[in-house]
Amino acid sequence: MPRLLSTLLVVLLLGGTAAAFAVTQGLKNQPSPIRAPSIQKVFSPVCDCATRVAVIQFRLRKPDRVRVQIVDSDGDVVRTLVDGTRLRRGTVHYTWNGRDDAGHFVPQGDYKPRVHLTDQHRTVDLPNDMRVDTTAPKVTVKAAGPAAFSPDRDGRGDRVVVRYAFSERGHAILLVDGTRVVFTRSSLPAGEVAWNGKVDGRLRPPGTYTLSLAAQDPAGNISAPTRAAEVRLRYVELARAVVKAKARTRFGVGVSADGPVRWSLHGRRGTAKPGVLVLRAPGKPGRYALIVRVGGHQARATLIVSRR
Repeated sequence: MPRLLSTLLVVLLLGGTAAAFAVTQGLKNQPSPIRAPSIQKVFSPVCDCATRVAVIQFRLRKPDRVRVQIVDSDGDVVRTLVDGTRLRRGTVHYTWNGRDDAGHFVPQGDYKPRVHLTDQHRTVDLPNDMRVDTTAPKVTVKAAGPAAFSPDRDGRGDRVVVRYAFSERGHAILLVDGTRVVFTRSSLPAGEVAWNGKVDGRLRPPGTYTLSLAAQDPAGNISAPTRAAEVRLRYVELARAVVKAKARTRFGVGVSADGPVRWSLHGRRGTAKPGVLVLRAPGKPGRYALIVRVGGHQARATLIVSRR
């Protein structure tokens, strides 16, 4: 009798195992009750931007009573978005604001949507992770220059170039006097941006401007701007507005430009390279106009000639 009971127990266990295996295989062979999941990959619930919420979307093959939850990397439920709502077949759309059931922001990390279908007794963890990222990139400016530039399209010093590196991938944001003038399309950990002298599509007048750089990561977090650096927009400049010299003597005045300049003084004309312009003063005492030109731009100084 004991041997018969043992044999019967073994047969029952084998039969139960086979039945369970058959059920499991049957479930594996069934199509997933959820199709076309689309999940926000990364977002920042603390940013004031379009990516401050995660979008969760999928299609139900058939009507069911649905519960949607957010689980952390340990599989623990942190938020229930909907609990037992009867839904028709078709597209389902939800958003998650990065808060738990108590209303607090969850820690930075990876999370996943979990869908339970009551009628079908199925629970599906959607395969797409959502990254909660609340840390803005760190910005390092590698180089910036030139300190003076002329956006005259002559191919010499037409723009200011800023080379940078970020602590993560991000869009570069270039600010001129606090106004955004460049937002890069690409999201890279390093690169360069340039300012061509325009703000809101209009060329700025000659003068001194401050440039700073910020970064926006894929989640939408924006860093604080870097320390501002001054650059000078100019086409041609004379170092002094008033120059004094004695009659028929040589005098010099600094000229700042990207290329050769044309000068005129009391009927005389010529060309010179940027740097120190050395000329001879007229022989008659008086006041004269010294003019230097580059393209359609010019700078003027008053030359006061005294007796020798």
